[in-house]
Amino acid sequence: MYEDKTLICKECGKEFVFTAGEQEFYAEKGFVNEPQRCKECRQARKNAAKAGREYYETTCAECGGPAKIPFKPMEGKEYYCSECFAKRKAEAE
Repeated sequence: MYEDKTLICKECGKEFVFTAGEQEFYAEKGFVNEPQRCKECRQARKNAAKAGREYYETTCAECGGPAKIPFKPMEGKEYYCSECFAKRKAEAE
């Protein structure tokens, strides 16, 4: 049903392939627009957004160690370090 398409990256101008599998994925997710950037430019853009992110330090509610979170902590709420957060998420599944 889908065929690979060659598109031009609006960031770097290079050609990249929008594969049939990617097109099917986009359709399943309800995305109507084709990607405008190649994989490398999308990744670079994503990493640039993360670099400017401010982190706040708080105390992990489970292990008592330091926990860094990307938003200002609210008093009375529990926050978890990366390890405890991942462990809790795995237990919930």
